[in-house]
Amino acid sequence: MTDLNSVRDALLSRLASKRVVFWHDTAGEYDAELDALDLDGVTVVRVQDNEFGVKCTLLADHVTKHLVYRSGEVARGTGNWLLDLELAYGVFTADKTSMLQQELGLNDPAFAPVIEQHQKFFTANSRKQALEKLLTEGDDAIRLRAKMCQVLVKASGNKLTDITRELLAENAADKSAKFDDLAAFGLDGFFWEGLASIYRYPSKTPTMDDFVLWMFSRAIEDFVSATPDEFRNIRSDFNSLRYDVRSQAMMTKLASRAAEALDVKSKIEHRDYRDLAKVTIFEEIDRKVIVDLAAAVASQSVTPREVAEVVRQRQESLWQAKYAKLYEAIQSASDLLASIAELPNAIASADLALEKYQSDWFRIDQQYRWFTYAYQTADFQKPLEALKAEVDKQYANKYLYDFGGRWQQALEPTGEWKSAILAPQARFFDRHVAPVVKDGRTKVVVIISDGMRYEVADELASMIRSEDRFEASLSAVLGSLPSYTQLGMASLLPQATLELDPDALPVFADGKPTNGTANRDKILQAVNGHAIAAADVLAMPGDELRGLYKQHQIFYVYHDRIDAAGDKAATERTVFEAAEETLRELLLLVKKWTNANATNIVITADHGFLYQDIPLETSYYVSESPQGDAVTKTNRRFVLGRGLKLSPSFMTFTSAQAGLIGDIDIQIPKSIHRIPQSGAGTRYVHGGASLQEIVVPVVTVNKKRKSDTRPVNVDLMPETDKITTGQLAVKLLQREAVTDKIQARRVRLGLYVGDSLISDQPILTFDSPSEDQRQRYQSATLYLSQDADDFNNRPVELRLEEPIPNTTQWKSFSKGTYTIKRSFTTDFDF
Repeated sequence: MTDLNSVRDALLSRLASKRVVFWHDTAGEYDAELDALDLDGVTVVRVQDNEFGVKCTLLADHVTKHLVYRSGEVARGTGNWLLDLELAYGVFTADKTSMLQQELGLNDPAFAPVIEQHQKFFTANSRKQALEKLLTEGDDAIRLRAKMCQVLVKASGNKLTDITRELLAENAADKSAKFDDLAAFGLDGFFWEGLASIYRYPSKTPTMDDFVLWMFSRAIEDFVSATPDEFRNIRSDFNSLRYDVRSQAMMTKLASRAAEALDVKSKIEHRDYRDLAKVTIFEEIDRKVIVDLAAAVASQSVTPREVAEVVRQRQESLWQAKYAKLYEAIQSASDLLASIAELPNAIASADLALEKYQSDWFRIDQQYRWFTYAYQTADFQKPLEALKAEVDKQYANKYLYDFGGRWQQALEPTGEWKSAILAPQARFFDRHVAPVVKDGRTKVVVIISDGMRYEVADELASMIRSEDRFEASLSAVLGSLPSYTQLGMASLLPQATLELDPDALPVFADGKPTNGTANRDKILQAVNGHAIAAADVLAMPGDELRGLYKQHQIFYVYHDRIDAAGDKAATERTVFEAAEETLRELLLLVKKWTNANATNIVITADHGFLYQDIPLETSYYVSESPQGDAVTKTNRRFVLGRGLKLSPSFMTFTSAQAGLIGDIDIQIPKSIHRIPQSGAGTRYVHGGASLQEIVVPVVTVNKKRKSDTRPVNVDLMPETDKITTGQLAVKLLQREAVTDKIQARRVRLGLYVGDSLISDQPILTFDSPSEDQRQRYQSATLYLSQDADDFNNRPVELRLEEPIPNTTQWKSFSKGTYTIKRSFTTDFDF
């Protein structure tokens, strides 16, 4: 029996707007309690074979409110004298179903079977109240059950995809409480019927585990079917889950479980990696693509452009974060090996080589660093072991050694250490600092990063340009010989002459020692300058740095991370990691100085370096020891002394030939050869005359007032304005090449009617640096959902969206209009 207070409240609610309420209590459940109802002045009339009299009373009294109570069966049709009044005022019943209908405002008789079947759902006020908040005008029995499911699984909506998302997340977490609630309240059958009719899930004994396996077995074949549109809804909702950042962790866990059960590994064993490149849901596919692509790169049977396309496709893999380093390494290896293959067989002149190194050849060193660092920091290295062996071999042998020999041949005619292409490093202050500060008011900050070679500076300049309102240009100077720290640092100071100490420490600038920050600060004081360590600047509060900036006109900031790691045998293999840290720290230094009001910043180095990630072969060492009247300093890459004996293993320069004063002779092992030294590292060296050591970068930085970065333009290139099937193929054009200032863009596509999404939402990344427009096209296929059927012969919008930074939200930046013109003769009737 329904609670008497609930009955009273329901009656009073009706009587508030009606003069007469008819109450049919067929079983007479409330006959004994009728008099106990306190209805605040309402006249209670019992119908006991006195229908005509009751009717007369009701028609005669238009003021008093009446509750007309009838128990037992009521005569049908004209046998019921009160029928016309009942039709006019309505009939109240106090059974649970009717009471719930009245309480929830679900007065349509179609809702009664739903409430009757799921009475248990309404026993808790929390569920009842949660459902009541979701009910809207126009709900039908199916929507009511869907919203009951929404309440039970705590979904964000009542569509099948909303309910399924919650149950899949629960399944991925190895839990079942939400599904158990559906079963407990009799709604599991409704859910399975939805999967069968909307997703075409065919099981007669359905379970969530079985549904997951079925879904992923269809996904690996891209939901193809013999019947058009059979799997369009599951395809659309699967892709929504797969691309939504909020559900990707769930999907990866389910994919792993499904892959093992479906034995995906054996199914793809003999498939070509190119055919699998677009399938982005199984980890096993990433592993196969990586192994096969790496092998193809190692054998150079695939072009860098083809590699780039595969890597681009893998960017949308569920496992992208896990394997990103390996794909980066493969791409870098492909570019590196192709560049090595294109190197010339001879170098016409040293100046031409210096020019070509700045424009092209440095990228081989850069790609080698990128490859090696990605390999070293990847979670998995075994898949690339063979590729790494090939890269190390070609880089060390064909590039550093063989091509280094060609550079050596171009240097042979050199009598003096100078170039028509590059100014000497010793004139750095005169060319890059003095012109800026000559008016006495303008200031300059010089950041010197020990060992930052040209290719690292190129990446740094690119990073700076990628920052809004920053501009950076890269040039070079010819590093001093020998290319070691003390001489390089001295060359950057204001001075007219440089002189070597016989033991290489210190170097004298105009007769003054230059070793250490304190000595350099003394020299800089003469030009209103100040020397400071980068670590001190990084640790300095902004206000303090601004105060320091006001006190001097020239600042020399000394940064040491690359050389500090590379020059020690124990840490030399971390030199590329140190380069990554250097890039981050130098960018931070630039921002700190500009925040302190600096507007002119120059970043340079004392020297570059040679590095290969494998021990050197014996042939890479000189076979004879340096000889002379006095050999005062022997390093792996240079010798200092007096009266050094000429040798075919060394280039020999007097101080005058090297642009120095004094009587110290300098010898440099030819090409990339080293002088054997016990206890020294074998991979990282500097001091010699290789291109990597002596092309010293100079990055000039300025900050602008106006914003100057933007995402690359992406245009929809429609070939039709009609959608005639269950899918829409679209082509998009990246309008221009990606640069530092024109930045890559992620684009999500979706078909909408108002705020209603009626398709899946594929995501594309537009990041091509190619100047060839033909290489900047991308295609995507959108699959219409069941909801699209409601909009046949109506216009819909294709929206192009981009992520809102630091959120999971997207915003629209472009759109196109289409009209759905579909024939449903071959479609399933969903």
